[in-house]
Amino acid sequence: MHFKLHHAMLRVGYNVPTLISSTTTYSIPMNSGNLEPLSDEERAIYEWQLSVPGFGVVGQTKLKAATALVSRVGGVGGLVAYQLAAAGIGRLILAHAGNVKSSDLNRQLLMTYDWLGKPRIESIIRRLKELNPRVEIVGVPENINVDNASRLVSQSDVVIDCAPLFEERFELNRQSIVHRKPMVECAMYDLEAHLTTFIPGVTPCLACLLPEKPPTWTRQFPVFGAVAGSVACLAAMEVIKVISGLGTPLSGRLLRYDLRTMEFHRFGISRKSDCPICGHLEERK
Repeated sequence: MHFKLHHAMLRVGYNVPTLISSTTTYSIPMNSGNLEPLSDEERAIYEWQLSVPGFGVVGQTKLKAATALVSRVGGVGGLVAYQLAAAGIGRLILAHAGNVKSSDLNRQLLMTYDWLGKPRIESIIRRLKELNPRVEIVGVPENINVDNASRLVSQSDVVIDCAPLFEERFELNRQSIVHRKPMVECAMYDLEAHLTTFIPGVTPCLACLLPEKPPTWTRQFPVFGAVAGSVACLAAMEVIKVISGLGTPLSGRLLRYDLRTMEFHRFGISRKSDCPICGHLEERK
């Protein structure tokens, strides 16, 4: 997402509280008895991350069994997909339309100069398969819309929202609530970035924070690839935590940072009982 989320929320009437320190652990429910064991090759490839306390072989097998849906695989989503493929996620569903353009190349690292004018999704799949041929990749040459969102979300364990258009973002949020799938929300604009993890019935959803599209939003925005990459790597780590149960995800918390000044802040965010998207859900403990 590429917009000044904090300011936009204030403009549409959502009050962002002050810095907080609350923590809640969470992981996607999985039947550990049905998890496919790691091969010797996989143990060798992921050796260094297998030694991370709280992750280990169990976390890696959960990651291998999981499916992540990435909406838009550009400057942010491309790096999310790249880091998840490197970490050994089992399956990626990647939704991105259009052909590679010259203006993609400053930040969309899965696009290459020799692929100009060709379908983006083909470049994405090619680059990820070069990195990790063991990952199953479902390439969707479409952006998220009302016709495909439900089907794609239902096939995933976790959703990562990296779209630049609010129409896509709101539809993905609706379907994540319908199908009870956690959604990692990535946002950046200029040198600022934002990140949170929505868990249906536990945290607010996107509509709680942003009931409507900010009136000042425009499609083209200032961006460095390094800023997009920074929030993408953090988002990929959120996905790994949500899948494996490692650490504490940003559930009920919004991380905001400004790379002009290197200031980082976390804000508490709360569900709105009258939210038209998630307000009907019973509170999950």
